[in-house]
Amino acid sequence: MNTPLAARPYDLRHSALSTWLNAGVDPTEVAERAGNSVEVLMATYAKCLYGRAVIANQRIQALLDEYD
Repeated sequence: MNTPLAARPYDLRHSALSTWLNAGVDPTEVAERAGNSVEVLMATYAKCLYGRAVIANQRIQALLDEYD
């Protein structure tokens, strides 16, 4: 079934899970909501997280700054 939103209903699920991960939602929470294990989630969706080193570094620095 084609819809204006996605070629296949599964595309909507993929889009939602990718969006949640990119929003910074903890992978364990995303996996639980998706009904997957974290291993399956990351094997399938980890590629959407590439290029986030700057964000990761900022979060790490912010945490370290709390200890100063």
